[in-house]
Amino acid sequence: MRLDCCCNYTSHRKWFTSVLKGLDVVLCLTSALELLDLFNGYVHEDEIDVYSKALLPFENVNCFVVDDFDSLEIVEIGGLRCTSVNQTFNDLFRHFDDIDEQSLIEGLSDYYFSHGKSFDELKIDPQYTDNFEKIKEWAKEYYSYG
Repeated sequence: MRLDCCCNYTSHRKWFTSVLKGLDVVLCLTSALELLDLFNGYVHEDEIDVYSKALLPFENVNCFVVDDFDSLEIVEIGGLRCTSVNQTFNDLFRHFDDIDEQSLIEGLSDYYFSHGKSFDELKIDPQYTDNFEKIKEWAKEYYSYG
């Protein structure tokens, strides 16, 4: 079974609210960036990334199963739970080889410009510093091209 596509909703928040209603999940990775307004998302997107306590029966939900949510930094936005900004970026760097860099770079760029052209408040875990250093300049320049 598949959950509905975002193209049937006017925003990612409305999409997430509708299709995840009643599910014990925490949005993560690209889905968290979208809820945090750090990434605009993809056209006709239908994939959702979540932390959950069990696998969900939906083909288009990428579940990262955890025993509980206690070890996660979680924020609530409009009744939806997602990982905090810091948790989200660290998760993206943890899965760096498996993600679409577009969402990460755009997310970092939006963060940079919404924080006074600074990454100072962003807390990147030491094991991800090398990857962060490799792409932070791309993020700074992201909106200056074309």
